[in-house]
Amino acid sequence: MKKHIIEVNQIRLYANHGCLPEEAMIGSKYTVDVFIETDFSKSTETDDLIDTVDYVIINQIVKNEMAIRSRLLEQVAQRIVVASKKACPEIQLIRVKISKLCPPINGDVQDVSIIIEEAW
Repeated sequence: MKKHIIEVNQIRLYANHGCLPEEAMIGSKYTVDVFIETDFSKSTETDDLIDTVDYVIINQIVKNEMAIRSRLLEQVAQRIVVASKKACPEIQLIRVKISKLCPPINGDVQDVSIIIEEAW
């Protein structure tokens, strides 16, 4: 069984997600990781970008969805999943991890993360 994987890791963004009013105004730093399983069989033969998942498109989807304010990172991640599948129907599995760096949780925490994984 073949397993073909694309990872787009540590996409660094600044966004205004969160439940606190201050988060909406000030914003925070985030990183996003996207893990995709697909089938490279055709692209390994043709050497053509049209025959695989274009990670430039995935990066743009992440930037677009992270720019839309949400209170919960779960909602943002789900939008990334849906938009990615719509743009790249050849995706078989996608895992999106969003990490909020230095979250305002009254403690010394590097980041908090949520992960959504869906397979078709």
